[in-house]
Amino acid sequence: MAHVVILGAGTGGMAAAYELRHKLDKTHEVTVINERDHFQFVPSNPWVGVGWRDSKDISFPIEPHLKKHKINFIAQRVDKIDAQGNSLTLANGESVGYDHLMIMTGPKLSFEEVPGSGPHGGHTQSVCTLDHAQASYKNFEELCEDPGPVVVGAMAGASCYGPAYEYAFILNKELQNRKVRDKVPMTYVTSEPYIGHLGLGGVGDSKTLLESDLRNHHIKWICNAKVTQVEEGMMFVDEYNEAGEVIKQHELPFKHSMMLPAFKGVDCVAEVPDLCNPRGFVKVDDHQRSPVYDNIWAAGVCIAIPPVEKTPVPVGVPKTGYMIESMVTAIVENVHAVLNEEEPTSQATWNAICLADMGDTGAAFVALPQIPPRNVNWFKKGKWVHVAKVAFEKYFIRKMKTGNHEPFYEKQILKMIGVERLK
Repeated sequence: MAHVVILGAGTGGMAAAYELRHKLDKTHEVTVINERDHFQFVPSNPWVGVGWRDSKDISFPIEPHLKKHKINFIAQRVDKIDAQGNSLTLANGESVGYDHLMIMTGPKLSFEEVPGSGPHGGHTQSVCTLDHAQASYKNFEELCEDPGPVVVGAMAGASCYGPAYEYAFILNKELQNRKVRDKVPMTYVTSEPYIGHLGLGGVGDSKTLLESDLRNHHIKWICNAKVTQVEEGMMFVDEYNEAGEVIKQHELPFKHSMMLPAFKGVDCVAEVPDLCNPRGFVKVDDHQRSPVYDNIWAAGVCIAIPPVEKTPVPVGVPKTGYMIESMVTAIVENVHAVLNEEEPTSQATWNAICLADMGDTGAAFVALPQIPPRNVNWFKKGKWVHVAKVAFEKYFIRKMKTGNHEPFYEKQILKMIGVERLK
């Protein structure tokens, strides 16, 4: 009997647990370890930030749902991974041994890289976690009571730009609903070299379409931007040219600011010798397995993927839900093969598919593969994307509650957005 431990219970970790339990013989034990005892549907956090969703809408206790499928659950932070000894040390001092470890922790939010940023002791908000989004909503309500400038965007080294664009447009819409948009100047600040880069080198006509939408919604923007410091009510931003030279320094006043931080690997993972790159992201081979530790696997935001191109300001590469589920399925197949004394052969399809809500409309893109040049390079917008994302939210939360082990994206999301022919 083997003990497979999954570190993390987000989009990847929960899906991995259900797929593993379905695939493996029942003599094998599956355990999920997560710092929090509740699942959070992160893509809905921008809605939480303006009060369109509450925690009960997008979060639920993990243990009862895993228990139904005979999957163990431990709600503890992991403080140390002993990769040589195949064991984990939990925050409460207990140890958990494993035969195979699947790392799906997501990122460490590196607010400390920009002095004065972040929701805990800093002056900017975040929608990266549910508690951050709830704190941002409180700050948003204060903005509505006393309107003033807003700054939204992403810091240097951020690895996911969709939520920043979403939040900017959702915020715009809710301010309009409350009849105070005319009192709130908005600026979008991003490390991307141009609007619509998305960490992907652009997708389809994303640059033109997103620039047009920002302009039509009276949102100014600054690209190639590196936030150097944040003080109460003031953000300091260096703007770079293509040669990497500072060409302008901005001082942006704000009453409310939501800035996505740079991502790094979580501490317990980053500290494992030879497992990660310098930013703490797990290095994996074509089968999602560590080249150094043959019983450690990784998927999702925590893995190392090089940037698609050199940019004046560091821009990370996003890992979308489609890609994450594909990685998870590959790992499950490969762990199953190894337990049957076979060589791993399954590989993930590193494609990007995204539904981004924009208040009363939305944008969808398909990049196959994610890194250019691509076989499919498609970007469209319309009200149907907003409807599709709401449907996706409901489906995915139900999937995580019921233990549906079938990958969602692979079979349904292309059909949902009407481009299954592009696959």
